[in-house]
Amino acid sequence: MDPAPRCGLSLSRSRGRWQNGYVNGPYEHPTGAVADAFAQRMVRREEADLSPLATRSYPVAREFDEPECGLRTPFQRDRDRIVHCKAFRRLKHKTQVFVLPEGDHYRTRLTHTLEVTQISRTVARALALNEDLTEAIGLGHDLGHPPFGHIGEAALDECLKERFGRHFWHNEHSLRVVEQLERDGRGLNLTSAVRDGILAHSWRAHPPATLEGQIIRYVDRIAYINHDIDDAVRGGVLDAGHLPTEPIEILGESGSQRIDTLVHDLVEQSALAGQVVQSERVGAAMSSLRDFMFENVYLSPLVTRERQKVLRAVRTLFEYFCEHPQEIPGGDRDGELPDRVTDYIAGMTDRYAVAVFETLAVPTAFTP
Repeated sequence: MDPAPRCGLSLSRSRGRWQNGYVNGPYEHPTGAVADAFAQRMVRREEADLSPLATRSYPVAREFDEPECGLRTPFQRDRDRIVHCKAFRRLKHKTQVFVLPEGDHYRTRLTHTLEVTQISRTVARALALNEDLTEAIGLGHDLGHPPFGHIGEAALDECLKERFGRHFWHNEHSLRVVEQLERDGRGLNLTSAVRDGILAHSWRAHPPATLEGQIIRYVDRIAYINHDIDDAVRGGVLDAGHLPTEPIEILGESGSQRIDTLVHDLVEQSALAGQVVQSERVGAAMSSLRDFMFENVYLSPLVTRERQKVLRAVRTLFEYFCEHPQEIPGGDRDGELPDRVTDYIAGMTDRYAVAVFETLAVPTAFTP
């Protein structure tokens, strides 16, 4: 089998030295006995321990050249940049399925991200692939999700199509976040393999260029199907006893059993195939369970009854800031209008979007 291809993005050009977020910055990484030997040691370890199909940590392509860190691989640095960025912190207040849920135990976009990353690292380790790359992609894959979950994504997409003939896909916006929006427009200067994995985690995008990116694509579905079942049962939207019989017989009664079945199948089948795949039987069971969730949860009256409210809120925000772009705080004031409006709204948390909407649409009491 041929090794997995390296990321195909042609984004390795260099326009200067990018150091600590600054082009041509003065900072140089400290050196020392450990730091000076770190990269060579990691190369030897990966050659000894990783599969020939794994993506290697060295060398890597970044948009801007920068000196390597002596204590972290390039993918570890990408992971750290993602975890410390503002978009990552906002995920804790963005909807997964249920809009503004009352309760402490429902998933958010942040907890979903952590579950995807944790499961994906398990798969990567079992297949002797690059865990650091897998982790970085997992942590960054949903940074571009707008408020109100997939309903909010659909609403923003609808607004852009009607006014500008554009579309909104959260995977593309996640890439825009890390390339252009974070660090006041400088971006995070992530490696091309991580950027490819973020863009390609959605099944509407091109296949990921690395096996590590392929893991995220599969595990994203594995995670959300099962944790959304848990949330739907907790929220009274779904009775666990009404789950479809055949998929449950194949995958397991509990969420942990189903994830265990799906992960073991993914690992064993991928090891045989030399690419990330599921068996036909288990894959069909997962697809059947996903179809059930769309019919009975994602499109259920309890969830979709908020849809018109979300559409109204997003449309109000969109139309207002299209007409009053001067009121968009910060950002690139010289950028194109659809980009500026989209960047602002997509970056909002649920509660911030509600607060701004109320300011625009709800009368306030007169205080003389």
